[in-house]
Amino acid sequence: MTSLADIWPPFALILTTPRLTVRPILDDDIPAAVDAARSGIHEPGKSPFSTPWAEMTADELAPNMAQWYWRCRANFTPDSWTLLLAVWHHEEFLGVQDIGAKNFATLKTVGTGSWLKQSAQGQGFGKEMRAAVVSYAFDYLGAEVAESDAAVWNRKSLGVSASLGYELNGIFRDGWGDTVQEVQRVRLTPTTFKRPDWTLKVQGHEELKNYLKL
Repeated sequence: MTSLADIWPPFALILTTPRLTVRPILDDDIPAAVDAARSGIHEPGKSPFSTPWAEMTADELAPNMAQWYWRCRANFTPDSWTLLLAVWHHEEFLGVQDIGAKNFATLKTVGTGSWLKQSAQGQGFGKEMRAAVVSYAFDYLGAEVAESDAAVWNRKSLGVSASLGYELNGIFRDGWGDTVQEVQRVRLTPTTFKRPDWTLKVQGHEELKNYLKL
């Protein structure tokens, strides 16, 4: 019988760390993602996101999240892609880790972003899920650079980056909602990457690699 992964190969990818399963968000996962986001991600009025989507009302939040997941799939091409990965701890949905790229075949550069529900924060999950995707990018996709950014006040995110070996890569000003923020870019390479003391387990890589024409 034909599976969803046969139809859309990125669905085959599964990354496994000591505590987490990180895999593409399926439609059946969307309710869990919405519930996790509704439970709270950040302090009121202190959005770490350039688009303050987590501050929407509960009724607005759900369709907005679903549309975003569907939009990323619909716009996924080898030249420009964003893969949204659900982060599971046993049977609990903790948040989302994304990885994406433009013109990856030439630039060999990926970008990442993520969120965790508040009840899962402060337990090292953010570092573990980021380590999973950059390990995958470097060791399987052949990436040469991984980039990210965070508001200069977001010490938690920047602390995760520093703990993995990211180096500061300049500050820029950007419009976040109706405010202006100073945003810190960070940059990681295989040489500077402070690897975890565990080995990433990967399933479904060949399917994604072929789909990306790498």
